[in-house]
Amino acid sequence: MTSIITGDIINSKESSPSHWLELLKSILNQFGTTPAVWEIYRGDSFQLEVAPQDALQACMLIKATIKQFKNIDVRLAIGLGKKSFVSEKITESNGEAFVNSGECFEDLKKTTLAIKSPFTDFDTQINIMLELAQLTINHWSITSALLIKTTLEHPEFTQNELAETLGKTQGNISQGLKRAGLDELYKLLNYYKNQIQTLC
Repeated sequence: MTSIITGDIINSKESSPSHWLELLKSILNQFGTTPAVWEIYRGDSFQLEVAPQDALQACMLIKATIKQFKNIDVRLAIGLGKKSFVSEKITESNGEAFVNSGECFEDLKKTTLAIKSPFTDFDTQINIMLELAQLTINHWSITSALLIKTTLEHPEFTQNELAETLGKTQGNISQGLKRAGLDELYKLLNYYKNQIQTLC
């Protein structure tokens, strides 16, 4: 079982790729090399393969990265399933996970993050949770996005270390994390990981 994330940048014409493209690549690089594990195509679309238990955290990291830029956002579809054909390029590989990711992506209408797997009950539950989470996530400010990205990349950091890294006070960090919904986000990520472990 693997997971394929299909994504594209919303309003990509509103922001020069010179702003967000290198940061996006640096996030994708954390999961492996291009073009086998990830690939950017058509300028503002991409695919990434990650272990199923890491898929939601990867999406949150990508979301927090892109939300640091004004006027743009990112649509993300997670597809879980088997991988039946392996190519040198991820965009040419195939299988259930790719089909699920593609279909999930096509179905993204009012939502910017959803999942499709072979497990319908799991999908129904997690997608309701993701829609609720987006009431906060889709409204992250540039400051909140940077804070969440830094926290996800450095889970070992204390609030004081975050403050030092970002040039803020510990009080600012504490309030910022509350506003950004970090505690709730961690609960969602942990719930997702536990469910995936029982399913896979």
